[in-house]
Amino acid sequence: MIIGVPREMRADEYRVAVTPAGVEQLRRSGHTVLVEQGAGLGSGFADEDYQAYGAMIVPTAEELFGEAELVCKVKEPQAAEIRLLRPGQILFTFLHLAASRELTEGLLRSGCIAVAYETVRDSAGRLPLLAPMSEVAGKMSVQEAARCLGKPTMGRGILLGGIPGVAPANVLVLGGGVVGAAAARVAAGLGANVNVLDVDLNRLRYLDETMPANVHTIFSTPEAIRARLPESDAVIGAVLIPGAKAPLLIPREYLTLMQPGAVIVDVGIDQGGCCETIRPTTHREPTYVVDQIVHYGVTNMPGAVGRTSTLGLTHATIGYVHRLAELGLAGLAARDAGFAAGVSVFRGELTCPAVAETFVLPLSKKTW
Repeated sequence: MIIGVPREMRADEYRVAVTPAGVEQLRRSGHTVLVEQGAGLGSGFADEDYQAYGAMIVPTAEELFGEAELVCKVKEPQAAEIRLLRPGQILFTFLHLAASRELTEGLLRSGCIAVAYETVRDSAGRLPLLAPMSEVAGKMSVQEAARCLGKPTMGRGILLGGIPGVAPANVLVLGGGVVGAAAARVAAGLGANVNVLDVDLNRLRYLDETMPANVHTIFSTPEAIRARLPESDAVIGAVLIPGAKAPLLIPREYLTLMQPGAVIVDVGIDQGGCCETIRPTTHREPTYVVDQIVHYGVTNMPGAVGRTSTLGLTHATIGYVHRLAELGLAGLAARDAGFAAGVSVFRGELTCPAVAETFVLPLSKKTW
């Protein structure tokens, strides 16, 4: 199979979908790997590193998309990339379709086969390709919240961990999954008082048993959220419904409950966010203020730490890329129901139930 690895077009996106070590694995199985010139630079991989393991460096995205049967990316395709997709071509990347009808319809029109990292499941029902980036984003969310609490970003002027004689910040984490757990551990490690809210009692029991003493678990209800917003200096939105739009947990009227200069970091912004007033931002302009509350809505948080994120992501994805190249889309989907769950668009048909429900679009009954 001819596998293409383009340079990411998203602003401030430094990840790459396949490392030189991944190229070596694919080449040993006889596959051709095309890498766009400069694709790995943001992660510390030069074109020569790829060539040393047998990759062919191509100068443009147009050439790469034109030749590749399988295109491996990190972020969802941008408008210029959607125009390069062709019928039957396989796209393997993060998609987050429920956050964008325009992207969904663009992929449907292209006739491509789009597989979403974030909805592929393993044999235990977990999300193995989403997990490493969730861990990165969860840890980064606390770093960013700590920075945003400073006065230069219109924050409250509070040090997250406090000092002797001065109380630390209070951090509210909405969601106790991979993102929420990573955020809670980092916040607790810095000395903050942390509350984690979730609706899964088994998950709350697990967190209660494994988290430091300054992390407290609470069953999530609208009342519980309202009760804790007045005391929360930083709120981390860490909720996820796989493939679907994030649930609304903080309507605009809740902002009046918070202290001026408090911070909301909504990690779920890729799926629309759990805060009504959140909107996508960039690493260059990450924050804005609504009703005196600082909002952070960067949609590609892990992209800022390209080296760590690329290694973490590709360790998880390369096995799937290899099997996909060996067996083909239909072959792998027929053998692996968890992989089949990641197929979101198939030759002009929508195959992801959550996205079809979000946009009230016809759902294909495609089976393998």
